[in-house]
Amino acid sequence: MNRRPSVVILCPQEFKFTDHEATVERPFLRDVADLKTVWLGYNAPFPDEVLDADALILWHGPQVTEQVVARMKNCRAIIRNGVGFDSVDIAAAARAGIPVCNVPDYGTEEVADHAMALTLALYRQLFPLDAEAKQLGWKINVAAKMRRLRGQTFGIVGLGRIGTAAALRAKAFGFRVVFHDPYVPVGTHKAVGVERMASLEELLRTADTVSIHCPLNDETRGMIGAPQVAQMKRGSFLVNTARGDVVQKQPVFEALRSGHLGGAGLDVVEAEPLRTAEEAATPNLIVTCHAAFCSPEGMVEMRSTSASIARAAVLGQPVWNRVN
Repeated sequence: MNRRPSVVILCPQEFKFTDHEATVERPFLRDVADLKTVWLGYNAPFPDEVLDADALILWHGPQVTEQVVARMKNCRAIIRNGVGFDSVDIAAAARAGIPVCNVPDYGTEEVADHAMALTLALYRQLFPLDAEAKQLGWKINVAAKMRRLRGQTFGIVGLGRIGTAAALRAKAFGFRVVFHDPYVPVGTHKAVGVERMASLEELLRTADTVSIHCPLNDETRGMIGAPQVAQMKRGSFLVNTARGDVVQKQPVFEALRSGHLGGAGLDVVEAEPLRTAEEAATPNLIVTCHAAFCSPEGMVEMRSTSASIARAAVLGQPVWNRVN
């Protein structure tokens, strides 16, 4: 008897995923595979129903290590339900002949919008003004910190899909836009209408706002540390909507306390979430809950793409968005 393929959606146990019936994914898969959602603790061993799956749709959290990959004998694809894929040992999967795919474009608009929202909140001092107004004040105590956007330099680290979307938004607000990304083709700056910086150091010295839009990997982990923060202009802003571990948080928090940085807008933080009341009390800091990707439209788009890739995998068809 032929075995019916199985697709498992793997969620971290703490993730409040309310769609237990997988109503977005099921229409793509019901005629070709059994579909099940499994919740797993971050360091918990993978159960057989996950290891035996023909395709794995992976939310953030559980780590697919080399040891896990070695036990996935039926797997035809691991699909990261999102942009980042640092939770999967992609080299081990490649050696095992398992494609690892992601969904790189589902949250492009949302994350670029969020980066600009954080930037605008810093430039226009929205949160201090909100707090003052709610205390029945009307002195505009932060007037000296409020800035005109036009003519300021918006520096982008990583000109991929989201970085490009952020660049176009920043241009619309009147920023001079510069970027550093050693991996985009020559001439990209002409196509997008921005300026290319030869090095990260040049961008840090030039920009009034530095916005991070690169993936997390061995090259970028901890890339923005104390030396890089020191190179940034005094009073400049740092925005991160990429991955928390790209930016070392302690040098940033120290620079905010000393006044070297004028503010930071972080949707992601190193070793998230914030760990102490002292971190949370850092001045001129805006933190959101790794939520830049969120919107109902984006979630449906992401989950539909993952389910489509899983369908192709179990049918033996070519998959796309492969990262290994």
